[in-house]
Amino acid sequence: MRFHAPLIHATLIKRYKRFMADVTLDDGQVVTAHLANSGAMLGTAEPGMEVWLSPAANPKRKLQYSWELVRVDGHLVGVNTSHPNAIAAEAIAAGAIAELTGYETIRREVKYGVNSRIDLLLEAADRPPCYVEVKNVHLKRGDDAEFPDAVTVRGTKHLQELRAMVAQGCRAVMLYLVQRGDCIAFRTAGDIDPTYAAGLRAAIGDGVEAICYTCHISLDGISLDAPLPIKN
Repeated sequence: MRFHAPLIHATLIKRYKRFMADVTLDDGQVVTAHLANSGAMLGTAEPGMEVWLSPAANPKRKLQYSWELVRVDGHLVGVNTSHPNAIAAEAIAAGAIAELTGYETIRREVKYGVNSRIDLLLEAADRPPCYVEVKNVHLKRGDDAEFPDAVTVRGTKHLQELRAMVAQGCRAVMLYLVQRGDCIAFRTAGDIDPTYAAGLRAAIGDGVEAICYTCHISLDGISLDAPLPIKN
């Protein structure tokens, strides 16, 4: 996935109202950027951090910038949670995720379960459909990437929906996409959301697969990089 225009360097002043952030551009101008991230953003939204913004493609949009990247301990980290589905779909189509090869079609945002939409539905004539739920990960504690960074009732519901798909004879996969490249393993943040952590263990016990990949982050774009081992 490539950014549609060159990114703009800035310095974070503060993040607020969940989806907004004030930043100072290099010319001294203070602007408000849209933030497509409802999580706590632990360790990635401290005042004074270097950030990069993308200009809005639509000149009539109220907020003319979107916060894309932040530098943490010398590494670029993606904070825009609207990108992982596209990154994953692009990688699967290119055969870059070994666990998800062999499917003929990829459909996005397909209705399933109880008032839910699956991020990616993979289909082929010779195998059961594969339901893939993609979760954005940017929290790092120690050497490990962790999810979630805040309590996620919606995430727990998705695990239950995936378990139901397995019970119906389908394949179900939980794909954690880490928008950073400085982690050596993945784990669930059980101290932040013990219900989600227990839900993932139960889902895996019922046949839901869990896989994790890091991303290569640059000022030009974001692409899938390498698999990460899952500790729990």
